[in-house]
Amino acid sequence: MIQSDIDLQPFNTMTIAAQARYFCSVTSLEQLREALEFARSRQLPILPLGGGSNIVLTADFPGLALHLGMRGVEVDEAGDGVRIRAQAGENWHQLVMRTVDAGFGGLENLALIPGNIGAAPIQNIGAYGVELKDHFEQLTAMEVTTGELVTFTASECAFGYRDSLFKGKAKDRYLICEVVLRLRRDWQPRIEYPALQQHFQAHNTALDTLTPSQVAAAVIDIRNSKLPNPIEIPNTGSFFKNPVVSEAQYTAIKQRHPNVVAYAAGDGWKLAAGWLIDQAGWRGFRRDGVGVHDRQALVLVNPGHRAGQQVVDLARDIAADIQLKFGVTLEPEPRFYP
Repeated sequence: MIQSDIDLQPFNTMTIAAQARYFCSVTSLEQLREALEFARSRQLPILPLGGGSNIVLTADFPGLALHLGMRGVEVDEAGDGVRIRAQAGENWHQLVMRTVDAGFGGLENLALIPGNIGAAPIQNIGAYGVELKDHFEQLTAMEVTTGELVTFTASECAFGYRDSLFKGKAKDRYLICEVVLRLRRDWQPRIEYPALQQHFQAHNTALDTLTPSQVAAAVIDIRNSKLPNPIEIPNTGSFFKNPVVSEAQYTAIKQRHPNVVAYAAGDGWKLAAGWLIDQAGWRGFRRDGVGVHDRQALVLVNPGHRAGQQVVDLARDIAADIQLKFGVTLEPEPRFYP
């Protein structure tokens, strides 16, 4: 059912108050097609909504806010692994824990990432050395202009670091309806990240007998120790991508800042954006109800429930300062609407 003039504050984890001219929550492909036809007939822009953890609403939305609520998970244990088919409206963390509790390994490093499954491929979510693409098989999406379903393989999705076809050439062309993942039985833990190593050392955990549940529990502990719960402090998680720089640029930064946090990334280096922001003095900063989290500088928070433009202005000020002090460009992870 199409509704008019709906407040979107409950549908975004930044708790930004903004009205959508029209709103519709769909739970089936048929309902989705009908909603898209409504938007096409009126030439309305579409705002897709899932868990609302990766958007910043900068003003009222003049089109149709479309909440994708399709639910359902199918698990097939045939062959040398496990095939998981999940609908777009399923919660990502709950899916991860479902696989972990069943003894399937692969997704445990991605525990506690906020949002729904339909949004996961758009930015190729990742954490602690693992990305969605590592276990991705295919997805099915509906073309906005025709209502037709199209299947995309991993190579067709053009996954990159926090990037995919759906943030580039196919931006706003498709709505992801279903994602298929594959987990292998010959699981090996990915625990090379220092934070995980330190956690297991502190807890005297035997690394040669690690289980997916143990790794997931470690990831959850680490994330809870430094990342605010959006229910308690409004935020979108990591606000900036970790910038990737050339070998020469990394060497120059390391000469000036020997303790820079960075990881090898192909021919270059991935810098920890949170470290850059922290070093620039922004951690814990507050300005008129918005600010930077006091335990993790990569997270912008909105405890005052302020307007989205105030969040964007703060993000731009931080990015400009990092460019000035380090010569590094920060790119936001969440998308700004409209």
